[in-house]
Amino acid sequence: MARVIVIGGHGKVALPLASILTERGDEVSSVFRNPDHSDEVADTGAKPVVADIEQLDTAALAVLLAGHGAVVFSAGAGGGNPARTYAVDRDAAIRVIDAAAQAGVRRFVMVSYFGAGPDHGVAPDDPFFPYAEAKAAADAHLRASDLDWTVLGPSRLTLDPPTGRIAVAGGARRPEKDSVSRADVALVVAAVLHDGSTIRRTIEFNNGDVAIADALAG
Repeated sequence: MARVIVIGGHGKVALPLASILTERGDEVSSVFRNPDHSDEVADTGAKPVVADIEQLDTAALAVLLAGHGAVVFSAGAGGGNPARTYAVDRDAAIRVIDAAAQAGVRRFVMVSYFGAGPDHGVAPDDPFFPYAEAKAAADAHLRASDLDWTVLGPSRLTLDPPTGRIAVAGGARRPEKDSVSRADVALVVAAVLHDGSTIRRTIEFNNGDVAIADALAG
């Protein structure tokens, strides 16, 4: 059994993830901002934790993370407000990474996106630019840490049912038509948490034809 804390616990990846983890016997704490979402989070089997990571400093976040064996960062500002995007997707993410190190929580899984990085290629006048910049900074901070990190880069997210099958990308950028269901992203996160071979790897993926465990091992 692992003790996992999921940041952004009411998200469309985090909710199925919590169900997957609790069903296999892991103990999950799901962190989210809106107390109105407590019942929905509790229905997954996770412990609801109402906290606003945008407002908590590193020391307070370390208290929140203490005692867990792994952190999954799946929070996001949701776009539309550049200031909040930087505040959540970059600044809060960096504080959570530092807090994990401070609290001695070594395993850290970051849910990023396919193509994230300093060479993301998004134009400054594109509405996606703040998110691309924020994720590039947060991912780089995680990779520079001493944590046992994995950065996951799913392509365009859909609400399709899970398939349990993905295609892990090589160095080429994805065609725009490629996508992956949020439910499959949750399955990938769950698999990564129990697969030590994924530590210190960046894994970009789409839906595909290979079973998740085999794709991650390959």
